[in-house]
Amino acid sequence: MSAQYASYWLWAAWYATWMAAALWASRAVSRPRPGAGALHRIFATVGVVLMFIPARPGNWGLTARLWTDFPSADWALFALVVLSFAFCWWARIHLGKLWSGFVTTKADHRIIDTGPYGYVRHPIYTGVILAAFFTACIQASVTGFVGFALIALGFWMTARTEERFLRQELGPEAYDAYSRRTPMILPLRRQARPTA
Repeated sequence: MSAQYASYWLWAAWYATWMAAALWASRAVSRPRPGAGALHRIFATVGVVLMFIPARPGNWGLTARLWTDFPSADWALFALVVLSFAFCWWARIHLGKLWSGFVTTKADHRIIDTGPYGYVRHPIYTGVILAAFFTACIQASVTGFVGFALIALGFWMTARTEERFLRQELGPEAYDAYSRRTPMILPLRRQARPTA
């Protein structure tokens, strides 16, 4: 099996376990207006479809590989996809029953700023975006990279919607303080926490 097809199976396994674990979440008490995240999900869904169009050997077309096939490099990229999903699962387990598949608040919802949430405010989105990027690199096709771009855009839009909603629900002072010390999706900066 090639790393390309192994990555398909990995995504399927991650998605199946992710959905099965939805039973572990507590009931939502508040959510944004209906349809607030519809466009985001459309971008991400189209992106996944494009990313999973198998790349073909050849020198032309949207599904042709953009560079020569290097199996060892592809398997190294596959390992990075595994690590990206492991980061997602770390965040999901750390969040516990506060996790939701949609933008919501739960009973006793609060800002979590420890574990992976101390590095980025949306570590699950970070993990999925990174997994999509490394998968697109394995694919090495135009459709793969367009798919990645749409997935990244969809999750970035979802993060923005979630931030507006949580700021309103949890209070702008607390959420803005968290935002100032922790980057949104990419851990490019991390400020020191003030000492008491």
